[in-house]
Amino acid sequence: GGGGGGRAAHRGGGRAPPVVRLPALPYGHSPHHLFAAAVSLSASTLAAVLADVLRSLTESGFRRIMIVNGHGGNDEIMRLAVKEHALGAEGAFAACSYWSLGEAPENPGHAGRYETSLMLAAHPDLVRTPIEPHTPAGAPPLFAAPPHPGLTAERHGEWARVGGMTDDPSAARPDPGGLTIRATELARAIRAFAEATAPGAV
Repeated sequence: GGGGGGRAAHRGGGRAPPVVRLPALPYGHSPHHLFAAAVSLSASTLAAVLADVLRSLTESGFRRIMIVNGHGGNDEIMRLAVKEHALGAEGAFAACSYWSLGEAPENPGHAGRYETSLMLAAHPDLVRTPIEPHTPAGAPPLFAAPPHPGLTAERHGEWARVGGMTDDPSAARPDPGGLTIRATELARAIRAFAEATAPGAV
């Protein structure tokens, strides 16, 4: 997911590498959001789709491919798809989630202050206002507050209990600066990948 790859390639200074941008995949791995009538691909289906996309591009002659992700549920699957593809295909392959780039990446959570602030800057017409405060009852869910740094933890039913939100979106304000930082970091990642994998770079 995410459509900023083409614009991002021309940010951040320096000469922009040529970029061919595919349309965003309209579905991802979201079984934790099915309580809200989400459409979700299984992990194996998303992995197969990404493998087919990578194979198609490689067989068409592309030798440098970067997948840019915009949904937390896809992250591990996308990274594994790139690793597995590189084992058998000629070329260089990369993957990132828009929030994971840069020296101080921020965990965006889901449908909370961070993502809502970016949406208010990018597409305010898509944000329902006024933004309702969201304070779920009970302890913070394990996925949002793991008991130890670096630990991934999930508890059955917690995504539905908190309504799919990791934090309160009502604190969101339009954040064009945050949007610029994300686009600039993506541009830097694209440029760095292009430079590191240019013919003669190895």
